[in-house]
Amino acid sequence: MSKALSIKKLETLAVDALDDIKGRDIIVVNTTKLSQMFERIVLASGDSNRQVRALARSVADKVREAGGEVLSVEGEETGEWVLVDLGPVVVHIMQPLVRAHFDLEGLWGVGKPAGVKVSKPAKNAAEKAVEKNAAPGKAPAKKPAAKKPAARKAPVRTRKSTE
Repeated sequence: MSKALSIKKLETLAVDALDDIKGRDIIVVNTTKLSQMFERIVLASGDSNRQVRALARSVADKVREAGGEVLSVEGEETGEWVLVDLGPVVVHIMQPLVRAHFDLEGLWGVGKPAGVKVSKPAKNAAEKAVEKNAAPGKAPAKKPAAKKPAARKAPVRTRKSTE
């Protein structure tokens, strides 16, 4: 038997579930004054179809474990954009290109942040390496270009004349 979880509890469960599976760029938007259908939108990114589906399953599982109800999950077939409907909280998990294309932040951006923890934008491996190797206040040093050995000259073959 499921019990009704508070909006705050649902959004916290969703954000924690996304964070557990390394969801990126997690944002919670308060849509109370913008829509009567739901009160919060949670947006997150996953790097692959597999990760997007895993993030959606994680959200649904955490809510069910807490005794909440998952109304529906849409988009698991493709894994590019999966929506988990928790009633007053709707979770959108997308791959970065899909997220940039549909720009739900821009669409709902007039909503106020709901005040739950939100992940920092993820850094790629190159940015992390630069930060790790850079001294404070100095630009990272460039590596010298690799030198290639000189090409070997093939011996010149001549034909012997038969005179």
